[in-house]
Amino acid sequence: MTARRAAERPRRAGLRGWLAGIRRWARFKLLQLLRAPGGPTFVATGFAVGFFCEMFTLPTYGLAFFLIFPLIYVLRGSLAGALVGFVLGKVVYLPLAYLHSVVGGWVLPTRLSFHLPLIGEEINRMLLLNLKLIVGGMVDGLWIGAVLFIAMRSLLLYLAAQRKERRRLRRRPGAAAEPDIARG
Repeated sequence: MTARRAAERPRRAGLRGWLAGIRRWARFKLLQLLRAPGGPTFVATGFAVGFFCEMFTLPTYGLAFFLIFPLIYVLRGSLAGALVGFVLGKVVYLPLAYLHSVVGGWVLPTRLSFHLPLIGEEINRMLLLNLKLIVGGMVDGLWIGAVLFIAMRSLLLYLAAQRKERRRLRRRPGAAAEPDIARG
């Protein structure tokens, strides 16, 4: 775009223009994800890995974030998809925290206790609660990530098929009126 065209274009003022720019940027990034070279499985794998890692990030004080990188490499997923899953996982983490604690209590032995002599009893109880959240978050993150992988892959395949159909109809203007004999 030339400088003259940019000067002629009316500029949106204030917050509305800023929000419109954010919306346009988010839509562009979504289109980039939908058209990723690895396909829907690539993006869905990344999304599931990011969501899985978020389910136990809080009790590990953020260190679980670094687990995203080797998992993406091993499972051949999208880093951008993983970051989207990680951010969306933050939205649903707090409602699921109680479930993580309960599941962690089921998985861990009942007589498990921490007793570090240099710290108080309250901190020992907090360490046990964090361990329950970590273990429960891993278990819940596995099954939620698997469900989200299937859902995200199906959604991306559906959106790709819709896009392909729209492009096919755009190439042949009369294609909507006449049935395709080859497709049956």
